[in-house]
Amino acid sequence: MEHIQTIQQPNVQRVAIQKKERKLIYLVNPISGTAKKETLVTLIEKISKERGLHSEIMPTNKRGNYDFLIDKIQKEDITDIVIIGGDGTVNHVVGALYNEPVTFGIIPYGSGNGLARAAGIPSKPKLAFELILDGDAKYVDAFKVNGHFACMLSGVGFDAKVAHDFATKSNRGLLTYTQQSIINYFKAQPYQFEIEVDKFSFFSDAFFISVANANQFGNNVTIAPEAKLNDGLLDIVVVQKMNKAKLPFAVLQQVRGNNKLQQLVEEVTNKNILYFQTPEIKIKNLLNAPMHIDGEPIDFAPEINVQILKNAYRLIRP
Repeated sequence: MEHIQTIQQPNVQRVAIQKKERKLIYLVNPISGTAKKETLVTLIEKISKERGLHSEIMPTNKRGNYDFLIDKIQKEDITDIVIIGGDGTVNHVVGALYNEPVTFGIIPYGSGNGLARAAGIPSKPKLAFELILDGDAKYVDAFKVNGHFACMLSGVGFDAKVAHDFATKSNRGLLTYTQQSIINYFKAQPYQFEIEVDKFSFFSDAFFISVANANQFGNNVTIAPEAKLNDGLLDIVVVQKMNKAKLPFAVLQQVRGNNKLQQLVEEVTNKNILYFQTPEIKIKNLLNAPMHIDGEPIDFAPEINVQILKNAYRLIRP
């Protein structure tokens, strides 16, 4: 496989936040999740004033374009970008600004909040806000999918089809996601892929392939139990063709952490689910399976190239 250089950021894992000179921008997604945010915004304004913090509250950009913030960060010495929203919003904001000298925070307000959960960020907004004020930042990894930035988890196949259908629904809570998963389960058929890892190539008929830096889809549904946010590796889960009656039980075994990391060459032909780690992977999408990045549907691609971005950005987390 053509070698893709892993991008290295400073090899520092924990960065203390200088609280006296902090300047924070809170980006609020007005439509993510199901809860109202007015109370939280009022709390942010009140506590920021009491602490003498420079804080500004702005809406997120529907198109995911945050170029206007780059100039603002540089001219006004902004130190923190806090995202109030879900994984899709986090992806857009961090993807646009991770090269800037800022620390990121998350107050989870999405339907799944997979990255926040994987990072140990409290699900209660008030507690997440307190962490923003008093916590520390750690470097975490990200990755690129055909040049597109990804924070958490991307996939091709069944889970992406669910993401595409879920995106069309007006109600985007856990119940809706579960309903779409069940509907698509009965219609699911395996797709054909050619997978290349470290010059080893093999074909697989698979229901889906997940490429993960975080350990879960969201809502604590753990698909890659060994995934760590800063280990320099991607966790790859390939759910191969099997009797569909066995499929839920096989996935449940993976979710529960019963499937250990494997030596890929030895396990390709005799495992329903392949689970391994690598800093980069190439997938040929032979039947145009749908794709998603951090839960957001994207157009299919005939070839998918994925590489880790080591220590890509700083995230406030426990």
